[in-house]
Amino acid sequence: MNAHAAVAGTPDRDIRADARAPEQRKPRQFSLKRAIDRSAAAVTIACGAPFGALVAAAIRLESPGGALYRQKRVGQNGAHFDVYKFRTMVEHAPVQFNADGSTFIGKRDARITKLGALLRGGLDELPQLLNVLRGEMSLVGPRPDMVEHESMYTWEERRKLCVPPGITSLAAVLGRNRIPWKTRIQIDLRYVDAWSLALDLKIVIATLCLPLGIRPFRFDSIIGDLLDDHRAD
Repeated sequence: MNAHAAVAGTPDRDIRADARAPEQRKPRQFSLKRAIDRSAAAVTIACGAPFGALVAAAIRLESPGGALYRQKRVGQNGAHFDVYKFRTMVEHAPVQFNADGSTFIGKRDARITKLGALLRGGLDELPQLLNVLRGEMSLVGPRPDMVEHESMYTWEERRKLCVPPGITSLAAVLGRNRIPWKTRIQIDLRYVDAWSLALDLKIVIATLCLPLGIRPFRFDSIIGDLLDDHRAD
């Protein structure tokens, strides 16, 4: 099925051609972003290979199954691709959903392994550097949704697909799964409209500060009052 056909009544068009898309507004900056993505991914993969090998071995030792988990996600312009993660759940764990369509993860979820609990929320995403190197993802961008979610987009929400999905995102540093899924999409749209290399750099810095409990930026000028009911101060 054509990737655009999932949204009933919407024209078959290239979302990247939208005048509000960063690729149209700031073509040189956006081309530089993609070059930085691939260069940074290549260097990080080369330097982090020994660590990745240790994590993979530990995952296999703890529970049966492969070290990597692969799942179809929606990428730029609606293209479907396989996203990679370190496996954090028992093999063949069923996917569960919240009422808003987002994936459900319980506080003491029996599907999550002990090592997986340590990896989730950051380190488990490292294999996605392979997706970045292949041009399917970016270091920073809206987190990629499952293909099952694509039919739930409105045309306006579909604008989040005008940029490649990211390993980290503005919504991730602001609260990730504590924020309702549809609100996260609104944050993604604010990111798209405010995009710049400087904003990406701030998001990377904020991501690195998350394990330390430090919040170097609030991003209020971008998100406005979107999170007034969801802030975790």
